[in-house]
Amino acid sequence: MATSTPALNVGFGTPFQAQIDYLRNKLRLPTERWDDIQRSAHDRAFIVAGAAKADLLADLHRAVTDTATKGTGLEAFRRDFKAIVAKHGWTGWTGEGSSGGEAWRTRVIYQTNMATSYAAGRYQQMTDPDVLNLHPYWRYIHSDGVQHPRPLHLSWHGITLLHNHPFWKTHFCPNGWGCQCRIISVSKAEGLRSAKAGLGDPPEGWDQIDPRTGAQVGIDKGFDYTPGAATDTPLRQFVQDKLITYPDAIASALSRDVNRYINATERASRFAARMQVDRANVEPLWVGFVENPQDVSRLIGHDVSGYTLLIPSDTPRHVEKSHRNDGGTQRAPQPADFDQVATVLNAADELRAGDLSRKNNATVVATRNIDGEIYRAVFEVLTGKKNRSLSLQSLLIKTKK
Repeated sequence: MATSTPALNVGFGTPFQAQIDYLRNKLRLPTERWDDIQRSAHDRAFIVAGAAKADLLADLHRAVTDTATKGTGLEAFRRDFKAIVAKHGWTGWTGEGSSGGEAWRTRVIYQTNMATSYAAGRYQQMTDPDVLNLHPYWRYIHSDGVQHPRPLHLSWHGITLLHNHPFWKTHFCPNGWGCQCRIISVSKAEGLRSAKAGLGDPPEGWDQIDPRTGAQVGIDKGFDYTPGAATDTPLRQFVQDKLITYPDAIASALSRDVNRYINATERASRFAARMQVDRANVEPLWVGFVENPQDVSRLIGHDVSGYTLLIPSDTPRHVEKSHRNDGGTQRAPQPADFDQVATVLNAADELRAGDLSRKNNATVVATRNIDGEIYRAVFEVLTGKKNRSLSLQSLLIKTKK
């Protein structure tokens, strides 16, 4: 999709800590296609299109991060890539089978990761309050080293706008495959001088969307975001905003990987213990993604791919009050039992549709035998635009007689 050909020996300056941290802190996510992960989701996710195995991704991630840390450049990364592919027996990747294809693929992986991580590190530096106080304006700089400049990128050279202008939300560099443009910060005096010189406004039509890419005209598909601006956004939000796509073939594996590395902010047992005494808290606890969406979807006739698994703040209190020891085989659930909630759903011995909830939502009943005890959990299916989840409504435990 690129419309320019970058020079092979692209320099990104001396590696700096903010850039390296940005790369290191990414979660490795398996993908089938390069656009399974889009826009700002790249702030949290490391991908190599077609690489779905965890150990393969781990080695590729390590190679990219090491290249940035040591500043060893493209050729060193190419050697690492070749060794990693051979080690894992990875075949079928785009570019495989010819020296030209391999050179192209390694350049794309290297250049895109170096450019976006460098931009993200610079964004962190430029948005520091002390820096913004001295340099509140940002300026678009087109690289002179590009052999075949994109006309629009060249036309944006010198544009100088306040750091919070909406232009930067979509036009912060890089703006496409091989883009070597960059953004620098300048003083208020410089910004005002640029305005007098006619560079204080974005060009007319700058926010027009190209129907072929879904991005602003002149920006490649998926590059209409600011690298580094969404590093604190919960990964689950990217999934629910459709910036991370769950291909059917790897949905369960991806869910498990996300659950393993980016889990709840605290253990469910600790959350349950707190909620039994803290009635002021109204925020639910996220305990991961639904790992068996196909099974649940068939059961209720609604696609729950990408749905989260939540424990509402009032559920531990409801369970404590309503499902106590009945004098027979039912025992009172303890806070520690809430650590089993995800397992009960994602590895259920039995799943069935329950009665509609009081809000007329579908429910799912999951049952699992854990150490000889039968855990039965009821989940309400929430399909709201910003809260697509299976929300725990009750937890009942039957013991041995």
